[in-house]
Amino acid sequence: MLEVEGLYKKYGGWPAVSGVSFDVRPGEILGYLGPNGAGKTTTVKILAGLLEPSWGAVRYGGRDVLRNREWFKGRLGYVPEHAELYPFLSGREYLEMVGRLRDLPEPTVAARVAGFLDLLGLQIEAHAPIGTYSKGMRQKVLLAAALLHDPEVLLLDEPLSGLDATTALTVKDLLHRLADDGRVVVFSSHVLEVVERLATRVVILHRGRVVADDSVAALRKLRDAPSLEEVFIELVVQHDTARTAAGLREVMRCA
Repeated sequence: MLEVEGLYKKYGGWPAVSGVSFDVRPGEILGYLGPNGAGKTTTVKILAGLLEPSWGAVRYGGRDVLRNREWFKGRLGYVPEHAELYPFLSGREYLEMVGRLRDLPEPTVAARVAGFLDLLGLQIEAHAPIGTYSKGMRQKVLLAAALLHDPEVLLLDEPLSGLDATTALTVKDLLHRLADDGRVVVFSSHVLEVVERLATRVVILHRGRVVADDSVAALRKLRDAPSLEEVFIELVVQHDTARTAAGLREVMRCA
């Protein structure tokens, strides 16, 4: 189980994350939601080992992740929202490099890289520089790199960004299969409809604090809301979106 307990992160005197606690059990897909500036990306970067928390604890399998970062990274597959890929490397070269950094045997690297490139539709462009790839193609490379070492924990920040519809459906099916295998999956996204269909449970963050943690069905029942979007609006949207939309439409008509 992945446990996050009392996580704080301050920039100067401002708390980006304030007392965030949740857990994710093997076989669960946790949808991690929040508006821009809620502290969602800060949490994800702490879990990925890219940020040091001001205080708090993160444990996996009862072991302190913050004190055993290399051990945890060996079990973690991470897809960042924004990543800098080496533009001069080809997709194949990049994935081969990742496999070697993960200390995978060369035959394993070769077999898995070939399989990912084929099944993700990248075999034709496998030897082209990543700098020539579309956003969707780069996202496929990031996904393959995260999955290459068969991780126990998946931390996904907007993983479907830029993907074509067929690949997005494939990834969602794969995440369900990985959860069924007992993996821990944290899925952070702004696309509420996707989270509603995919997540076993959702955590909603607002102004650095957890304001909801439950299954989608339970939250909808508790809030008497027809959808996760309605729950989200009730909990975190602080202004009249319909009024703002009407105002923007009027601005478009200005002479």
